[in-house]
Amino acid sequence: MNRYPWWKYLILGIALLIGLLYTLPNFYGEAPAVQVSSAKATIKVDPALVGRIEAALAQAGIKPDFVQFEGNTIKARFADTDVQLKAKEALSKALNPNNDDASYIVALNLLSRSPTWLTKLRALPMYLGLDLRGGVHFLMQVDMKGALTKKAESFAGDVRTLLRDKNVRHAGISREGNDIVVRFREQPLMLQAKNLLADQLSDLNWVEAAEGSEFKLTGTLKPEAARKVQDAALKQNITTLHNRVNELGTSEPVIQQQGADRVVVQLPGVQDTARAKDIIGRTATLEVRMVNTSTEALEALRGAAPVPFGSERYLERDGTPIIVFRQVVLTGENLTDAQAGFDGQNQSEPAVHLTLDAKGARIFRDVTRENVGKRMAILLFEKGKGEVVTAPVIRGEIGGGRVQISGRMSTTEATDTALLLRAGSLAAPMEIIEERTIGPTLGADNIAKGFRSVAWGFAAIAAFMCAYYLLFGVFSTLALGFNLLLLVSLLSMLQATLTLPGIAAIALTLGMAIDANVLINERVREELRGGASPQAAISAGYERAFATILDSNITTLIAGIALLAFGSGFVRGFAVVHCLGILTSMFSAVMFSRGLVNLWYGRQKKLKSVSIGQVWKPKASDGSGGTNGGTGGGEPMAKA
Repeated sequence: MNRYPWWKYLILGIALLIGLLYTLPNFYGEAPAVQVSSAKATIKVDPALVGRIEAALAQAGIKPDFVQFEGNTIKARFADTDVQLKAKEALSKALNPNNDDASYIVALNLLSRSPTWLTKLRALPMYLGLDLRGGVHFLMQVDMKGALTKKAESFAGDVRTLLRDKNVRHAGISREGNDIVVRFREQPLMLQAKNLLADQLSDLNWVEAAEGSEFKLTGTLKPEAARKVQDAALKQNITTLHNRVNELGTSEPVIQQQGADRVVVQLPGVQDTARAKDIIGRTATLEVRMVNTSTEALEALRGAAPVPFGSERYLERDGTPIIVFRQVVLTGENLTDAQAGFDGQNQSEPAVHLTLDAKGARIFRDVTRENVGKRMAILLFEKGKGEVVTAPVIRGEIGGGRVQISGRMSTTEATDTALLLRAGSLAAPMEIIEERTIGPTLGADNIAKGFRSVAWGFAAIAAFMCAYYLLFGVFSTLALGFNLLLLVSLLSMLQATLTLPGIAAIALTLGMAIDANVLINERVREELRGGASPQAAISAGYERAFATILDSNITTLIAGIALLAFGSGFVRGFAVVHCLGILTSMFSAVMFSRGLVNLWYGRQKKLKSVSIGQVWKPKASDGSGGTNGGTGGGEPMAKA
């Protein structure tokens, strides 16, 4: 009746082992480390850089715990801070011979002290949030009016190009706010233009009106189109911010939208506010220039002559020098999109497809028509320094606003080039409207107080359960510890960010998880009061309490899911821990605690009593005034 099959104990054993493995890294603390990331958009960090870093450390006589490649960064862990500082100095000299033009950012960081075998199992500690680790918090306002104004200017250029291509005469095109106004002297021309513009520019709502002896069309951006423009600007800014904060060495940055036009940036572990503001506020601009292939330029490349007047010297991505004219043909303002793909003629050759606005398309068509066979350089400028992303040869006149860059590039290079070109296009401007700095001392104090509250809460619950339910209270306490172990291991496996609200959710989960065991224990007591045998009381108690436990946990889970779906920031962090805690509590309170009870009592065929505390019996109905009591073993006492 109260026996588990072997496979259930196997499941519990596996769950316990996994819980221990993935909880363990959280107790090792953090070790000093050095993080290497790219300082320029045109330089990519790849696994090949690991060998250079290991060689530089070996040459300096520094032995790291390990050097590992993670995404777009490489991290090396060391034994203490003295070795960490020496390693940073050695890597800075090896990777950046010229400090004024650094190719890589070498930043101090912290990594888990977990043993290598745990790291190989992907057993990593939870990230700590801003309130626990310290760091900086920025609230940034996106200039949505600027994004709409830029879009309106683009539409004005598109209108001018469309009317000119279709030979539709007009009396002038102007922009009034974000509206496009086109004037005509004849009504038939206005109607012709309206049909054309309504068909080609569906994002604008065109309204005709008479103004004295003239007629005018007013194009207003549709509400849904305006929302798309704003959403696109916000998403582009968030993507750009993600790329920039990787340079700061923060382990788990939080960059998320708040409201319609604000972005929250939280950088745990970063204390240098000025450095963070410098990187976050950095802008990258795109320029298109013609390559100078004159005799003087070729002599300058060989070092036999100075750079010709009106030209500048830059480096391509492979380090090859190139001479380009100072005159800018196009800027990132004219680029609307850049996507990796394949050559339109040869589908097997990777290419980059660019989309230009009307003004850019017109300029590009004229320039390519006049410079067939020459090279055109696309440069990306960051912090006043430019590098050539690509310099393709113009094969023919390119019109229509769609440009293809192909030749001698892999699929990966095409994707990287498209990313660089999109980064160069200007997004809606942002400004920091709020900033806060939380020191590491305050974060450590928050951690100590938070975990102390959880520990004291657990101890108080354990003391009460053991005193009130005796051995069944011990089983409940062990199940509660198992629940806490599973919860922490799940958060570690998910690489969740633990914050103060998350610690509060853990404390709340303890109280809610023990509630299920209280229901089970009281149900067993009720069965004993009714005269059931101890083995039957245990079986009925667990089976009949399960429905109540399931109902209560489902209703609480619904509330947690609502917080997760509609909340943001710390509310979502609380909801994640809350929902996971509900799921682990049902498993531990029902399956694990019964496994312990079955292991202790299940093999006793003639069980006479169970240690579950005092079982009170109802008053006797024989009129003698006596009562039936119950012992801690659950057996009725003799009648008085």
